[in-house]
Amino acid sequence: MDFSAVNWLAVIVAAVVAWLFGAAWYMGLSKPWLKATRLDPANMSKSPLPFVISFVAEIVMALVMSLIVAAMTGGEPSLVAGLVFSFVLWFGFVATTLSANHRYQGFDWDLTIIDCGRWLGVLLIIGAVIGWFGAADVAG
Repeated sequence: MDFSAVNWLAVIVAAVVAWLFGAAWYMGLSKPWLKATRLDPANMSKSPLPFVISFVAEIVMALVMSLIVAAMTGGEPSLVAGLVFSFVLWFGFVATTLSANHRYQGFDWDLTIIDCGRWLGVLLIIGAVIGWFGAADVAG
């Protein structure tokens, strides 16, 4: 893996914006999400740990997206490439995994649609930021 082309500012910005999107997504869909998950807010933990884990996961996703987009574009990321690879990865891995897992767990399609929508938004944001910022300037 060649980490020299990773634009670390883009990785951090992508993770922050994606995390904020996820927070807004679930705040806006909290009632349908709670219903779909069959969770009772009174019995839920108030720990910040899921939010921290989510942010760390989005940093990892942004780093991996940066490596994938750089490798697939010959080190010349673009906004379009970031969006295309984000969608393909979401469709090929996230949507399929959540669809299968939610069926095994006995959840309705409502939860799958809500969760897939969140991850689609997250990945598109990450891909757009990574592509828009471009590769790190390694000329010296």
